[in-house]
Amino acid sequence: MSPRITKPHEIVERALELSTADGCVVVADEQSSANLRWAGNALTTNGVTRGRTLTVIATVDGAEGTASGVVSRSAVTAEELEPLVRAAEAAARGAGPAEDAQPLVTGVPASPDFTDAPAETSSAVFTDFAPALGEAFARARAGGRELYGFANHELTSTYLGTSTGLRLRHDQPSGTLELNAKSPDRARSAWAGRSTRDFKDVDPGALDAELAERLGWAERRIELPAGRYETLLPPTAVADLLIYQLWSSAARDAAEGRTVFSRPGGGTRVGESLSPLPLTLRSDPHEPGLECAPFVIAHSSGDDASVFDNGLPLAPTRWMSDGKLERLVTTRHSAGLTGLPVAPAADNLILDAGGERSLAEMVAATERGLLLTCLWYIREVDPATLLLTGLTRDGVYLVERGEVVGAVNNFRFNESPVDLLGRASEAGRTEKTLPREWGDWFTRAAMPALRVPDFNMSSVSQGV
Repeated sequence: MSPRITKPHEIVERALELSTADGCVVVADEQSSANLRWAGNALTTNGVTRGRTLTVIATVDGAEGTASGVVSRSAVTAEELEPLVRAAEAAARGAGPAEDAQPLVTGVPASPDFTDAPAETSSAVFTDFAPALGEAFARARAGGRELYGFANHELTSTYLGTSTGLRLRHDQPSGTLELNAKSPDRARSAWAGRSTRDFKDVDPGALDAELAERLGWAERRIELPAGRYETLLPPTAVADLLIYQLWSSAARDAAEGRTVFSRPGGGTRVGESLSPLPLTLRSDPHEPGLECAPFVIAHSSGDDASVFDNGLPLAPTRWMSDGKLERLVTTRHSAGLTGLPVAPAADNLILDAGGERSLAEMVAATERGLLLTCLWYIREVDPATLLLTGLTRDGVYLVERGEVVGAVNNFRFNESPVDLLGRASEAGRTEKTLPREWGDWFTRAAMPALRVPDFNMSSVSQGV
């Protein structure tokens, strides 16, 4: 990049200057990450990376409507900037009218830090965490268990500029910690994960103690057949299921009769009760500890996002309230098609039912049932019911008369999160959690544990 054009906001401004399209949106993502990895109670690797991605969205007006062209590239140099802009314009001129075309957003006050340098992470984010991890290694070694896992911290500064005058910027920290404990013979395994903004609120020692307890539970092995069991889903498993539900809640798909949120005979299920529990499912860009971008950042268009909505302010949104479906995900275009309010998705998700019990207290109140650790390899079977299948992983435990009495085999499950919400009999205390399956894409979640009287373990799995 030319020494005269190196800062992200300068790149955005220059791309907008170069544009000859009727409209232009430029999104510059400046990314930095730091990570630690360990195996067998010892650090193995660490590193820091930097990167830049530039997305140019050109819009061209025509007699039949407005077309859009989107081109994204990484590590764009000064010489490549104009060709990138021209490529987006050529894509727009070669495309037919965009179905989701809307006037570009206007009137949003500029971010006061738009011209500031991007935020960056570094290995310093682990200053307090790394020594605590070393102490956890020592305790694990003394206790006859081995710790594996990784810690990753990312900081992305997003600069968004448009030909209609928007100049917005957001800094997003995202941290994840995944810790896996194994017995020396590898026959027993347990997992725990946490999400964090800065690694100041995660305690590897506490996680190791939790995993040591679970490995102790697994010293007794019990074989169970497939079937329906009363099951306690921990917050991480609930997050994986409800994140997929959010991803499947586009209003247009529902209005066209293609999803679980479609009403038989036409329309959507907005307004229907989905659960007898007072469940509130919501997103809020300003939720403490789960803060995310307060405006739309769309690098491409789809059923639940539109590049024309870039910069649109995001408000707190209740997807469910007291068990009733309140909102489906809409762009400005799909809101017009469906007659529903404009409700873009934000990058966090919170489920709350006012429960006060911890997962341990819910275990103590269980006569007989299963306690899960997490889910993985989740795949959709039927969009009309949102039936999902997947596997349990890293520990399924049998609870009898309020105590864990041993570990059982893993299972394949077949369940719909929407159906589960309707059958859940108890929700515990909401807490921040890291989804195991979707943690690479979605880290900002707060969920309670759920008690499901008849969770469908459809077959036995041989995985650990």
